[in-house]
Amino acid sequence: MEIISHDAHVGQLMVLGVEEVGELPAMVDRNDGLPEPPHGGGDGLADQCEAPGARTHGALLSVALAGRDLGDGVLCDNSLLFTMADRKRTTSLDWEDLRYFVALARHGTLSATARELRVNHATVARRVASLETRLGRPLFDRRADGYAVTAEGRTVLEEAQAMDAAALSVLRRLDADTELTGLVRLAVGRVLAERFLIGRLRAFHEHYPAIDLEVTGGSRIVSLARREADIVLHYGAPKDSELIARRVAMIAFGLYASPAYRDELERGATPAFIGFDEESEFVAEAAWLARRSGERRFSFRTSSQTTQAAAARAGYGVALLPRYVAADDRGLVEVLPGERLPKRDVWLLIHRDLRKVPRVRAVADYLVEIFRRDRRLLEG
Repeated sequence: MEIISHDAHVGQLMVLGVEEVGELPAMVDRNDGLPEPPHGGGDGLADQCEAPGARTHGALLSVALAGRDLGDGVLCDNSLLFTMADRKRTTSLDWEDLRYFVALARHGTLSATARELRVNHATVARRVASLETRLGRPLFDRRADGYAVTAEGRTVLEEAQAMDAAALSVLRRLDADTELTGLVRLAVGRVLAERFLIGRLRAFHEHYPAIDLEVTGGSRIVSLARREADIVLHYGAPKDSELIARRVAMIAFGLYASPAYRDELERGATPAFIGFDEESEFVAEAAWLARRSGERRFSFRTSSQTTQAAAARAGYGVALLPRYVAADDRGLVEVLPGERLPKRDVWLLIHRDLRKVPRVRAVADYLVEIFRRDRRLLEG
């Protein structure tokens, strides 16, 4: 039996289930009236039998896909004539589907979107497919390197992004309670978190036991606008005018090696540098090392400055490290004096909508005090 659909998107679907829901006379002329189908979408179905002498068979049908009711149909000779139910054509959108669509448009891959939304990639694919089905049009081109928004998808994306921004603003305002309780998410580089902040935040935990801290380390860029964090400690001044920004510290760097390697350098050895891996080339320290080392290869590569310190301690060569990392490390000594070394400004960022939330304000104020108190350690 052939399946005919008056909806272009449904016409592309592979499998339709057909269920008989009403009885007609054994054979009716196409000009005879049909009873009203369950969905109210059957007006004029018989008129669609265009072939001369075509007959509409004695069954009123409900058409479904994978258990989902799609609309009404009749048998017209050996074809199923099908029209979408009005209530399906005008059904409201699922906001969650739109949220997944916006996230996939932003990231371009299922895996990155799944990580942001903390679901598996199959859920992302299912949500986007559901939205495309509801809208009756493809929103993405599926490519080998990811998902690209179609021209029709870009039109939908503009409206969906506005809805997404409005929803996030509502959530931020709902956070503006007066209690010093709840979760505060802090995004900060891993080395700054592990080697400087975590131990110093213990006193804050004792003073505000009802505030829960979630610290996210690493180089991944997080969005305050999307509530991926409440506070960000960021290297460099921000460009987003929606953020409250305050410069809280300046990080000084030094060149360090093991005592034994220092002795080799003093005897005239050419220094070998410990560098960053290729995925970390965007880091300012990586760019400085690339200029300084020239054509010479790195003796050791890693994205972690903690691991770079361990490599220097083990004698691999010279590492460029924040001074606070090497300050109390007896296995590291400063080498190559006179070099013009980089410095990094640390900025504390909060979204404007959260600036008056008491628990966020408490964490931010405490962080400012930590950096003020240990300024000499950070600046070397």
